[in-house]
Amino acid sequence: MGDAIMNAVSQVKEELEKAASLVTTARRLLATGTTMVDLSALEGKVRHVCTSLAEMKREDGQPLKPAMEKLIADLDRLDEAIRERYQPLMDRLGPPDPG
Repeated sequence: MGDAIMNAVSQVKEELEKAASLVTTARRLLATGTTMVDLSALEGKVRHVCTSLAEMKREDGQPLKPAMEKLIADLDRLDEAIRERYQPLMDRLGPPDPG
């Protein structure tokens, strides 16, 4: 693996770690009762990671697979936490108006 590829892999790994940290922070805020959690920074990080991975050769991105799988699992847990937090409100509001 060349230096440029190793550098790209290193940068994506760093972005994956930052995204994972944002997910952990968001879950912690939800658990403490914070009503609003800004996920815009997380969205940007995940978009950047996905774009970077899509541009890599499969074998170059392979070392990132465990970190990506962990991030996906963390995002799934965040989704569950958000749904648990806001489902009672959604139930009270009822279905959205179709038009």
